[in-house]
Amino acid sequence: MLYLLAEWLGYEGALNLVRYQTFRFGATLMTALVIGLIIGPRFINMLRVRQGKGQPIREDGPQSHLAKRGTPTMGGLMILVALTFSLVLWMDLSSPFVWACLAVTLGFGAIGFLDDYAKVSKATSSGVSGRVRLLMEFAVAGLASWIIVSQISTNLYLPFFSEVEIPLGPAYYVFAAFVMVGAGNAVNLTDGLDGLATMPVIIAAGTFAIIAYLVGRVDFSDYLGIPHVPGAGELAVFCAAIMGAGLAFLWFNAPPAAVFMGDTGSLALGGALGAIAVAAHHEVVLAIVGGLFVVEAVSVIIQVFWFKRTGRRVFRMAPIHHHFEQLGWSESKVVIRFWIVAIVLALMGLATLKLR
Repeated sequence: MLYLLAEWLGYEGALNLVRYQTFRFGATLMTALVIGLIIGPRFINMLRVRQGKGQPIREDGPQSHLAKRGTPTMGGLMILVALTFSLVLWMDLSSPFVWACLAVTLGFGAIGFLDDYAKVSKATSSGVSGRVRLLMEFAVAGLASWIIVSQISTNLYLPFFSEVEIPLGPAYYVFAAFVMVGAGNAVNLTDGLDGLATMPVIIAAGTFAIIAYLVGRVDFSDYLGIPHVPGAGELAVFCAAIMGAGLAFLWFNAPPAAVFMGDTGSLALGGALGAIAVAAHHEVVLAIVGGLFVVEAVSVIIQVFWFKRTGRRVFRMAPIHHHFEQLGWSESKVVIRFWIVAIVLALMGLATLKLR
């Protein structure tokens, strides 16, 4: 918006400054951070008053979590407000990629809000039906896929291999939607401890900010042998909004958490990462960078599948972060060690840019 305003007013100096994506990256990150920190205290108080007992805690979960009763949820609304306002202020409003990613973020956030509201109003840990939720998620992801794919090819690119393209044709729309829905639910499953999902999301967003910027530059993409996607560099600004809003939320979510992001935030952030990966044509790399989320989701799938077949459990508790808690790890130890894993995976994802 500021770019268009400077252009309309004829302020060439300001226009030259906001034209640079690197400048708008920093400006968006700081704007989202400041907005989040300002609205945070009042937002948390509002949620605490309206929700009363806060987010319901699983009775079959770790006993240490029972002390968290009364902590309000839906803190993801703080993230969405800070993210949206900073984006609208600094993004290129003509970018279809940013609008598509924002549609997924807000759409998934709305679905998560309905789920959180059902849990709080019914005072139960089960919200909207899983089948209904998935149908709504695929509807939002399908629309975003249509917008994004209209700007890019339907080829699937593999890391470590230069100029290797797998033409998926119409099946790419389904694949793209699956990436978004899968990423959203994987982050949602990871969000079980204070700060556990927030920092890995910030790390993944920072990684994809670099990837999006490089993919959007024809010179860098040619040099690295990665697909060039004109206009994808604007997604770096979107990643900056995620990072800024995420850091502001982490300020209040640090142990002991004053607020939980809930499905409102985790679904939205995961879906956003999935949409960014599709638009940047680095869907497979997302599985590496977001490997922590993949492991969390797979642990649940394995646990449910094996229990239904044998009546026994592979892990003491799923998702896998609860398994380590049951082994005697403190919550802070689990969180920090998982953050370290997320950093290592992000570096591995970045390494794929050169190892081709």
